[in-house]
Amino acid sequence: MTTTGTRRTAELRSPSGRLEATFIPGVGMLGWSLRHDGHEVVAHPVSVEDYVRTGEPTAIALLHPWANRLRSPEYEIAGRRVALDLDAPNVHTDPNGLPIHGLVAGSPHWELLEAEPARLRGRLDYAAHEELMAGFPFPHVLELGAELTDDRLEIATELTPTGDVPVPIAFGFHPYLRLPDLERERWRVELPVTSRMVLDERMLPIGRSEPVRIPPGPLGDADYDDAFDGLGDPPEFVLAGAGRRVTLRFLEGYRFAQVFAPRGRDFISFEPMTAPISPFESALTQLAAPGTSYHARFAISVR
Repeated sequence: MTTTGTRRTAELRSPSGRLEATFIPGVGMLGWSLRHDGHEVVAHPVSVEDYVRTGEPTAIALLHPWANRLRSPEYEIAGRRVALDLDAPNVHTDPNGLPIHGLVAGSPHWELLEAEPARLRGRLDYAAHEELMAGFPFPHVLELGAELTDDRLEIATELTPTGDVPVPIAFGFHPYLRLPDLERERWRVELPVTSRMVLDERMLPIGRSEPVRIPPGPLGDADYDDAFDGLGDPPEFVLAGAGRRVTLRFLEGYRFAQVFAPRGRDFISFEPMTAPISPFESALTQLAAPGTSYHARFAISVR
Protein backbone atom coordinates (compact mmCIF):
# COMPACT_ATOMS: atom_id res chain seq x y z
CA MET A 1 0.00 0.00 0.00
CA THR A 2 1.18 3.52 -0.79
CA THR A 3 -0.33 6.96 -0.28
CA THR A 4 -1.19 9.40 -3.06
CA GLY A 5 -2.29 12.70 -1.55
CA THR A 6 -4.77 11.64 1.14
CA ARG A 7 -5.73 8.40 -0.65
CA ARG A 8 -4.12 5.06 0.15
CA THR A 9 -3.50 3.07 -3.03
CA ALA A 10 -2.68 -0.54 -3.77
CA GLU A 11 0.00 -0.89 -6.45
CA LEU A 12 0.15 -4.07 -8.53
CA ARG A 13 3.02 -5.12 -10.76
CA SER A 14 3.18 -8.11 -13.11
CA PRO A 15 6.11 -10.54 -12.76
CA SER A 16 8.11 -8.89 -15.58
CA GLY A 17 6.95 -5.38 -14.71
CA ARG A 18 5.42 -4.86 -18.13
CA LEU A 19 1.95 -4.22 -16.68
CA GLU A 20 1.29 -2.10 -13.60
CA ALA A 21 -2.03 -1.21 -11.99
CA THR A 22 -3.25 1.07 -9.24
CA PHE A 23 -6.39 0.56 -7.14
CA ILE A 24 -7.87 2.84 -4.48
CA PRO A 25 -9.63 0.53 -1.99
CA GLY A 26 -11.10 3.35 0.11
CA VAL A 27 -12.77 4.88 -2.95
CA GLY A 28 -15.10 2.07 -3.95
CA MET A 29 -12.23 -0.29 -4.90
CA LEU A 30 -11.68 1.99 -7.89
CA GLY A 31 -9.25 0.70 -10.51
CA TRP A 32 -7.43 3.96 -11.16
CA SER A 33 -4.64 3.02 -13.54
CA LEU A 34 -3.37 0.33 -15.92
CA ARG A 35 0.04 1.01 -17.45
CA HIS A 36 1.61 -0.96 -20.29
CA ASP A 37 5.36 -0.41 -20.64
CA GLY A 38 4.82 2.77 -18.66
CA HIS A 39 2.00 4.08 -20.87
CA GLU A 40 -1.47 4.66 -19.40
CA VAL A 41 -4.33 2.81 -21.16
CA VAL A 42 -7.06 3.81 -18.68
CA ALA A 43 -8.80 7.16 -19.16
CA HIS A 44 -9.86 9.54 -16.38
CA PRO A 45 -12.91 11.54 -17.50
CA VAL A 46 -13.21 12.96 -13.97
CA SER A 47 -10.90 13.18 -10.97
CA VAL A 48 -11.09 10.91 -7.95
CA GLU A 49 -12.55 13.79 -5.94
CA ASP A 50 -15.30 14.39 -8.51
CA TYR A 51 -16.05 10.68 -8.63
CA VAL A 52 -16.61 10.63 -4.87
CA ARG A 53 -18.67 13.82 -4.95
CA THR A 54 -20.86 13.20 -8.02
CA GLY A 55 -20.75 9.44 -8.65
CA GLU A 56 -19.68 10.11 -12.25
CA PRO A 57 -17.64 7.03 -13.25
CA THR A 58 -13.97 7.28 -14.07
CA ALA A 59 -11.10 4.86 -14.74
CA ILE A 60 -12.38 1.32 -13.91
CA ALA A 61 -15.42 1.92 -11.71
CA LEU A 62 -17.74 -0.63 -10.12
CA LEU A 63 -21.47 0.07 -10.59
CA HIS A 64 -23.50 -1.65 -7.85
CA PRO A 65 -26.20 -2.71 -6.97
CA TRP A 66 -27.26 -1.73 -10.47
CA ALA A 67 -25.39 -0.59 -13.56
CA ASN A 68 -26.68 2.15 -15.85
CA ARG A 69 -30.06 3.71 -14.94
CA LEU A 70 -33.45 2.89 -13.43
CA ARG A 71 -36.78 3.90 -14.94
CA SER A 72 -37.95 5.47 -11.70
CA PRO A 73 -36.81 6.21 -8.14
CA GLU A 74 -39.35 3.58 -7.09
CA TYR A 75 -38.92 -0.10 -7.91
CA GLU A 76 -40.17 -3.49 -6.79
CA ILE A 77 -38.35 -6.81 -7.11
CA ALA A 78 -38.09 -10.09 -5.18
CA GLY A 79 -41.05 -9.10 -3.02
CA ARG A 80 -39.65 -5.79 -1.83
CA ARG A 81 -40.76 -2.28 -2.78
CA VAL A 82 -38.21 0.53 -2.58
CA ALA A 83 -38.53 4.31 -2.86
CA LEU A 84 -35.09 5.84 -3.30
CA ASP A 85 -34.29 9.06 -1.49
CA LEU A 86 -32.96 11.24 -4.32
CA ASP A 87 -31.42 13.59 -1.75
CA ALA A 88 -29.27 10.85 -0.22
CA PRO A 89 -25.54 11.54 -0.84
CA ASN A 90 -24.97 8.13 -2.43
CA VAL A 91 -27.93 8.36 -4.85
CA HIS A 92 -26.98 9.95 -8.17
CA THR A 93 -29.18 10.91 -11.11
CA ASP A 94 -28.80 11.48 -14.84
CA PRO A 95 -29.95 14.68 -16.65
CA ASN A 96 -33.51 13.28 -16.72
CA GLY A 97 -33.54 12.77 -12.95
CA LEU A 98 -33.28 8.97 -13.19
CA PRO A 99 -31.18 7.07 -10.62
CA ILE A 100 -27.95 5.94 -12.25
CA HIS A 101 -24.79 3.94 -11.51
CA GLY A 102 -25.89 2.33 -8.26
CA LEU A 103 -25.16 3.32 -4.66
CA VAL A 104 -21.50 2.50 -3.94
CA ALA A 105 -19.59 4.98 -6.12
CA GLY A 106 -16.54 6.01 -4.10
CA SER A 107 -17.72 4.06 -1.04
CA PRO A 108 -15.23 4.14 1.86
CA HIS A 109 -16.62 0.93 3.37
CA TRP A 110 -14.37 -1.58 1.63
CA GLU A 111 -12.03 -3.75 3.69
CA LEU A 112 -8.79 -4.84 2.02
CA LEU A 113 -8.38 -8.58 2.66
CA GLU A 114 -5.29 -9.30 0.60
CA ALA A 115 -2.59 -7.14 -0.98
CA GLU A 116 0.27 -8.89 -2.77
CA PRO A 117 2.58 -7.61 -5.53
CA ALA A 118 0.32 -8.86 -8.35
CA ARG A 119 -2.97 -9.52 -6.57
CA LEU A 120 -5.45 -7.87 -4.25
CA ARG A 121 -8.84 -8.68 -2.77
CA GLY A 122 -11.38 -6.46 -1.06
CA ARG A 123 -14.68 -7.01 0.74
CA LEU A 124 -17.79 -4.89 1.18
CA ASP A 125 -20.25 -5.99 3.88
CA TYR A 126 -23.18 -4.28 2.22
CA ALA A 127 -25.72 -5.05 4.93
CA ALA A 128 -23.61 -3.33 7.60
CA HIS A 129 -24.32 0.15 6.24
CA GLU A 130 -27.71 1.80 6.61
CA GLU A 131 -27.31 4.20 3.68
CA LEU A 132 -26.70 1.25 1.34
CA MET A 133 -29.53 -0.92 2.66
CA ALA A 134 -31.95 2.01 2.43
CA GLY A 135 -31.72 2.00 -1.36
CA PHE A 136 -31.29 -1.75 -1.89
CA PRO A 137 -32.60 -3.77 1.09
CA PHE A 138 -31.01 -7.10 0.17
CA PRO A 139 -28.30 -8.23 2.63
CA HIS A 140 -25.14 -9.50 0.94
CA VAL A 141 -21.38 -9.39 0.87
CA LEU A 142 -19.47 -8.32 -2.22
CA GLU A 143 -15.88 -9.36 -2.84
CA LEU A 144 -13.69 -7.94 -5.59
CA GLY A 145 -10.38 -9.45 -6.62
CA ALA A 146 -7.81 -8.18 -9.10
CA GLU A 147 -4.87 -10.13 -10.47
CA LEU A 148 -2.15 -8.94 -12.81
CA THR A 149 -0.11 -11.11 -15.18
CA ASP A 150 2.36 -9.94 -17.80
CA ASP A 151 -0.35 -9.39 -20.39
CA ARG A 152 -3.65 -8.88 -18.58
CA LEU A 153 -5.60 -7.58 -15.60
CA GLU A 154 -8.42 -9.86 -14.46
CA ILE A 155 -11.15 -8.54 -12.18
CA ALA A 156 -13.41 -11.04 -10.41
CA THR A 157 -16.53 -10.18 -8.41
CA GLU A 158 -18.44 -12.48 -6.06
CA LEU A 159 -21.81 -11.64 -4.51
CA THR A 160 -23.03 -13.77 -1.60
CA PRO A 161 -26.44 -13.27 0.05
CA THR A 162 -26.20 -13.02 3.84
CA GLY A 163 -29.90 -12.86 4.68
CA ASP A 164 -32.92 -15.05 4.07
CA VAL A 165 -33.97 -13.31 0.83
CA PRO A 166 -32.60 -13.64 -2.71
CA VAL A 167 -30.46 -10.78 -4.02
CA PRO A 168 -31.01 -9.28 -7.51
CA ILE A 169 -27.87 -9.41 -9.63
CA ALA A 170 -27.46 -6.20 -11.60
CA PHE A 171 -23.91 -4.91 -11.04
CA GLY A 172 -21.44 -3.95 -13.74
CA PHE A 173 -18.27 -2.01 -14.46
CA HIS A 174 -17.45 1.15 -16.39
CA PRO A 175 -13.88 0.72 -17.69
CA TYR A 176 -12.70 3.80 -19.62
CA LEU A 177 -9.95 2.87 -22.09
CA ARG A 178 -7.63 4.89 -24.28
CA LEU A 179 -4.65 4.56 -26.61
CA PRO A 180 -1.70 6.78 -25.77
CA ASP A 181 -0.04 8.83 -28.51
CA LEU A 182 -2.71 8.20 -31.15
CA GLU A 183 -5.63 10.44 -32.05
CA ARG A 184 -9.09 9.03 -31.39
CA GLU A 185 -10.11 9.08 -35.06
CA ARG A 186 -7.47 6.44 -35.82
CA TRP A 187 -8.37 4.06 -33.01
CA ARG A 188 -9.55 0.75 -34.44
CA VAL A 189 -12.41 -0.96 -32.61
CA GLU A 190 -13.97 -4.40 -32.76
CA LEU A 191 -17.42 -4.88 -31.21
CA PRO A 192 -18.58 -8.52 -30.86
CA VAL A 193 -22.30 -7.74 -30.76
CA THR A 194 -25.31 -9.29 -32.49
CA SER A 195 -28.33 -7.37 -31.16
CA ARG A 196 -28.95 -3.93 -29.71
CA MET A 197 -31.70 -2.87 -27.31
CA VAL A 198 -33.93 -0.15 -28.72
CA LEU A 199 -33.95 2.78 -26.30
CA ASP A 200 -36.29 5.73 -25.89
CA GLU A 201 -35.30 9.39 -25.54
CA ARG A 202 -34.40 8.80 -21.87
CA MET A 203 -32.04 5.94 -22.80
CA LEU A 204 -34.44 3.32 -21.41
CA PRO A 205 -35.38 0.04 -23.17
CA ILE A 206 -38.73 0.03 -24.95
CA GLY A 207 -38.99 -3.77 -24.86
CA ARG A 208 -37.52 -4.86 -28.16
CA SER A 209 -34.15 -5.38 -29.80
CA GLU A 210 -32.78 -5.15 -33.30
CA PRO A 211 -30.13 -7.25 -35.06
CA VAL A 212 -26.85 -5.44 -35.47
CA ARG A 213 -23.46 -6.06 -37.01
CA ILE A 214 -20.70 -3.51 -36.60
CA PRO A 215 -17.69 -4.28 -38.84
CA PRO A 216 -14.24 -3.72 -37.33
CA GLY A 217 -12.82 -0.36 -38.28
CA PRO A 218 -11.67 3.08 -37.16
CA LEU A 219 -13.61 4.79 -34.37
CA GLY A 220 -13.47 8.02 -36.37
CA ASP A 221 -16.16 10.47 -35.22
CA ALA A 222 -18.58 7.75 -34.11
CA ASP A 223 -20.82 8.59 -31.15
CA TYR A 224 -21.65 5.46 -29.12
CA ASP A 225 -23.99 5.13 -26.17
CA ASP A 226 -25.53 1.77 -27.07
CA ALA A 227 -26.90 -1.14 -25.06
CA PHE A 228 -26.35 -4.64 -26.42
CA ASP A 229 -28.21 -7.79 -25.39
CA GLY A 230 -26.66 -10.05 -28.02
CA LEU A 231 -22.95 -10.81 -27.71
CA GLY A 232 -20.65 -12.77 -29.97
CA ASP A 233 -18.60 -15.78 -28.97
CA PRO A 234 -16.17 -14.91 -27.58
CA PRO A 235 -17.42 -11.57 -26.19
CA GLU A 236 -14.12 -9.82 -26.84
CA PHE A 237 -14.08 -6.04 -27.35
CA VAL A 238 -10.95 -4.59 -28.95
CA LEU A 239 -9.27 -1.18 -29.09
CA ALA A 240 -6.15 -1.18 -31.25
CA GLY A 241 -3.66 1.14 -32.89
CA ALA A 242 -0.03 2.33 -32.96
CA GLY A 243 1.26 -1.18 -32.28
CA ARG A 244 -0.90 -1.74 -29.19
CA ARG A 245 -4.00 -3.93 -28.80
CA VAL A 246 -6.23 -3.54 -25.74
CA THR A 247 -8.84 -6.29 -25.36
CA LEU A 248 -11.67 -6.46 -22.84
CA ARG A 249 -13.14 -9.95 -22.64
CA PHE A 250 -16.17 -11.10 -20.67
CA LEU A 251 -15.08 -14.33 -18.96
CA GLU A 252 -18.02 -15.24 -16.72
CA GLY A 253 -21.33 -13.84 -15.53
CA TYR A 254 -21.70 -10.85 -17.86
CA ARG A 255 -24.57 -11.19 -20.35
CA PHE A 256 -25.05 -7.58 -21.48
CA ALA A 257 -22.82 -4.74 -22.63
CA GLN A 258 -22.90 -0.98 -23.00
CA VAL A 259 -20.49 0.78 -25.35
CA PHE A 260 -19.89 4.43 -24.53
CA ALA A 261 -17.70 6.66 -26.70
CA PRO A 262 -19.13 10.18 -26.98
CA ARG A 263 -17.94 12.16 -29.97
CA GLY A 264 -15.01 14.41 -29.21
CA ARG A 265 -13.85 12.54 -26.07
CA ASP A 266 -10.61 10.57 -26.00
CA PHE A 267 -11.91 7.36 -24.44
CA ILE A 268 -14.12 4.38 -25.14
CA SER A 269 -15.82 2.24 -22.54
CA PHE A 270 -16.75 -1.41 -23.03
CA GLU A 271 -19.02 -2.01 -20.04
CA PRO A 272 -19.64 -5.53 -18.67
CA MET A 273 -23.17 -5.75 -17.23
CA THR A 274 -24.88 -8.64 -15.45
CA ALA A 275 -28.38 -7.30 -16.25
CA PRO A 276 -30.01 -4.94 -18.75
CA ILE A 277 -30.75 -1.26 -18.26
CA SER A 278 -33.54 -0.73 -15.69
CA PRO A 279 -32.92 -4.24 -14.34
CA PHE A 280 -35.50 -4.33 -11.56
CA GLU A 281 -38.38 -4.40 -14.04
CA SER A 282 -36.79 -7.00 -16.33
CA ALA A 283 -37.52 -10.72 -16.31
CA LEU A 284 -33.93 -11.21 -17.50
CA THR A 285 -32.45 -10.12 -14.16
CA GLN A 286 -31.17 -13.05 -12.14
CA LEU A 287 -31.48 -13.59 -8.38
CA ALA A 288 -28.85 -15.11 -6.11
CA ALA A 289 -30.61 -17.39 -3.63
CA PRO A 290 -29.51 -17.62 0.02
CA GLY A 291 -26.78 -20.20 0.35
CA THR A 292 -25.37 -19.51 -3.13
CA SER A 293 -22.92 -17.02 -4.66
CA TYR A 294 -22.84 -15.26 -8.01
CA HIS A 295 -19.49 -15.01 -9.79
CA ALA A 296 -18.51 -12.67 -12.61
CA ARG A 297 -15.15 -12.04 -14.27
CA PHE A 298 -13.69 -9.91 -17.03
CA ALA A 299 -10.15 -9.24 -18.18
CA ILE A 300 -8.31 -6.38 -19.86
CA SER A 301 -5.33 -7.61 -21.84
CA VAL A 302 -2.70 -5.42 -23.47
CA ARG A 303 -0.29 -6.56 -26.13
